[in-house]
Amino acid sequence: MLDAPRPGLPCAAGVGYKPQHFAALTADPGPVEWLEIHAENYMGDGGRPLAQLRALAERFAISVHGVGLSIGGEGPLDRDHLARLRRLVGWLDPQSFSEHLAWSTHDAHFLNDLLPLPYTAATLARVCAHIDEVQETLGRRMLLENPSTYLAFAESEMAEVDFLAEIARRTGCGLLLDVNNVFVSATNQATDPVSYIDAFPLDLVGEIHLGGHDEDADEHGAPLLIDSHGRAVVDPVWTLYAHTLARGGPRPTLIEWDTDVPDWPVLAAEAARAATLLAPA
Repeated sequence: MLDAPRPGLPCAAGVGYKPQHFAALTADPGPVEWLEIHAENYMGDGGRPLAQLRALAERFAISVHGVGLSIGGEGPLDRDHLARLRRLVGWLDPQSFSEHLAWSTHDAHFLNDLLPLPYTAATLARVCAHIDEVQETLGRRMLLENPSTYLAFAESEMAEVDFLAEIARRTGCGLLLDVNNVFVSATNQATDPVSYIDAFPLDLVGEIHLGGHDEDADEHGAPLLIDSHGRAVVDPVWTLYAHTLARGGPRPTLIEWDTDVPDWPVLAAEAARAATLLAPA
């Protein structure tokens, strides 16, 4: 049985926490009111990472973002991994927990990527069963993030938005809307990102992500965007984010910057831009 939900994240700007920012962040957080951590970085025992996390949790709301559960994998969830996650969530008691609509394991092998799924009835049933197991184990509702994709599966039987909405209906999970992922996928597949947002069940969104991407081209010269989290958010993604807020209202919004991480003032400036858009007109 799921516990009664605790107060959620503040409807404000947050950033993905990086240890090199600890001193600057605690001295002057600027517009940042909450932090996201990757669960797999905090599953150990003791040490400086956990000490810093405990200190941060006294000042900031915390979102735990998983990258290793392989929610869409064909096999069963890794029970040891799930137990470690339960231990972390148990003592930290974060305001939010989320994972990706993706798979990253095959048999005993872990792949260092988040890979897409075909949107079929069989995949739907498997993902829902895995989410039910996660939510029951953690005793809390989770959020499921829309993926960034580079191609579509011919065997897919439904649109991604409909697939996510049906997962949420069956499991009671919420959704995490990554606006950069929407833009990346739409560019790569020549679809309309605004139409995607307009069809998305925004009432189920508990958190929004914004991040940067790299630009490339495929073998035919068509634009190919890579979801790298290694650059500032580009203007078209900011425009799509503003449209999302106009459609669904403000939501807790995270700036993701995971590679080529800049100094704190650069990341804080990105958070300030999100905070400005979140502020009432």
